[in-house]
Amino acid sequence: MRLWQFWWQNLVFFSQQYPPRFIEVVMLLLAMGLLVIWGKTEQWPYLVLSLSYVIGASSSILIREALFPSPQPHLTRMTAIVLLIISIYSFADLIRYF
Repeated sequence: MRLWQFWWQNLVFFSQQYPPRFIEVVMLLLAMGLLVIWGKTEQWPYLVLSLSYVIGASSSILIREALFPSPQPHLTRMTAIVLLIISIYSFADLIRYF
């Protein structure tokens, strides 16, 4: 039980100290979960929702980094840009099926 309390307290602390990062992490975790579901079912709404989460999270990361740079701004920005490019390309590839 103490292990669960420890994790819960850390989660609450992280969400209170770094709210934008917490939301970005939640969005990226949801995107990964939706990608797993899409991989099993091959239904396009899961892919579209997952790509939307990735675009939102990476845009939020880039805006946050522009306003308040982190200690590793280059790595964070490059990761967000790569995620943004991949998700926009996937959206463009998905549109031709409609």
